[in-house]
Amino acid sequence: MEKMTFDKHTSAQFNAELEGARKHLMEMGGLVEEQIEVAFKSLIDVDTDLAEKAIKMDKNVNKMELMIDKETTQILAKRNPAASDLRFIISVTKTVNDLERIGDEAAKIAKQSLELAESGSGPQGFVELRHIGEKVRQMVQGSLDSFARLDADAALAVMHQDKAVDLEYGDAIRTLVTKMMEDPRTISRALSVMWALRSLERIGDHARNIAESVIYLVKGKDVRHKKLEKVAEQLRK
Repeated sequence: MEKMTFDKHTSAQFNAELEGARKHLMEMGGLVEEQIEVAFKSLIDVDTDLAEKAIKMDKNVNKMELMIDKETTQILAKRNPAASDLRFIISVTKTVNDLERIGDEAAKIAKQSLELAESGSGPQGFVELRHIGEKVRQMVQGSLDSFARLDADAALAVMHQDKAVDLEYGDAIRTLVTKMMEDPRTISRALSVMWALRSLERIGDHARNIAESVIYLVKGKDVRHKKLEKVAEQLRK
């Protein structure tokens, strides 16, 4: 595992600014993880109070995005960072954008919970939903942990998880379509589950993006749009 330190600058204030951006990114990540948990529980339990809480949490996520964007912009303007410091700022900026998008998707999941509550039904019987939800939650946690520890190998593991989630998502959608065809009474409920699954799949995509940013930060290699085998090969070099 490669380490990045902020103690090589002559300016102690520069060190503090970089560490501040890192700290706030981790705080935003923690908030988003909590939002996902609240939103998903609201869906499984059809809990409108939790759904409303998850939707309101999105406003705090958006506020943190603006705050961190301001911090990184000021660092770029004042410090003109180079090399690893510039990679760090770029990676923070990209990760913050993905976290904000994850927050949006969590809010969408909560809104599907409200839809289910209004129709008087729940997602019971759709085992795919719970399974994919847990996998995606682990992906977000793993991507943030890899950023905190600057662990490129852990980031690669998240990318592998995303491939598995995509395959499972495809299978789940086909199962839901079959259920709707067999029993039209399930259509409304199944559609809500489909939209929730779509948001979960997108959260997984954003977790993968974060993992790619970690690899760029640690290794200086852009692995976007590359096959996993190629990424693994690059990390071995």
